[in-house]
Amino acid sequence: MKTTYVTADRLEQLVGNLSERDQLILLDLARVRVLGGTDLTRLHFADLAPSSRERTRRRVLARLVEQQLAATLTRTVGGPKAGSSDLVYTLGVAGQKALPLLGAHTTSGPETRIRSPWTPGALFLRHSLAVAALYVNLRVAERSTANGMGLGAFVTEPASWHPDGAGGTLKPDAYIMLQSAEVEDHWWAEVDRATESIPTLRKKLRAYVDFARRGEPGPDEVMPKILVTVPHDHRLAAVRDLVASLPVPATQLITATRHDQAVPFMITSLEVGS
Repeated sequence: MKTTYVTADRLEQLVGNLSERDQLILLDLARVRVLGGTDLTRLHFADLAPSSRERTRRRVLARLVEQQLAATLTRTVGGPKAGSSDLVYTLGVAGQKALPLLGAHTTSGPETRIRSPWTPGALFLRHSLAVAALYVNLRVAERSTANGMGLGAFVTEPASWHPDGAGGTLKPDAYIMLQSAEVEDHWWAEVDRATESIPTLRKKLRAYVDFARRGEPGPDEVMPKILVTVPHDHRLAAVRDLVASLPVPATQLITATRHDQAVPFMITSLEVGS
């Protein structure tokens, strides 16, 4: 789709006509950068009747794309033969400009340069979608009144990055804060897709251990726990062996679990802390 210039008056008009759901869609795209159609259905259309859910979602997103508030990437989830439910969405030029009017805190801060939507490489995109999936699963779990969990913060990189106190930077994929009526749990998440070598992952995890050993302050003066999520049991065993080989307090600080078990684990940890 051709990008056209959006004037300030036109932008104000677009924002003024957004529904609450439209705004939440744009804010979620700002938060995690990319979301698949299926994830957007789970986040913002799950309350609709199954007979109209997908049709409504396609109509809403098509309108946001037409208005340049959102954009579709040229690559789909699952490859070129994937259906429309697997299109990948990001913020359009107008959507990026609209964020200050929506009171958004973007992943890169308020000075982020407006840029035309572009499709990143396959590995980067799949990793970004894996991080986004963790956010989606936490939001879906939050709706359950049974677990009493609230998602207080979910911040992706580079806004999730933190000075390491030794002249470098810790670069977690996400900073997450979960809360119940009694406690808060703070996490730095590494969403591992088994594409990095174990020595590379060792260096990254050792940086967290060194940070904790120095007693450096984390976000809000709290040292987050480290959660490494992995795609399968073989990788899980390798990462757990890696953590066990790191110096104290690695085994108390770092937990590894499969992607599909990450949210249940975090909820259980919150409940135990309560």
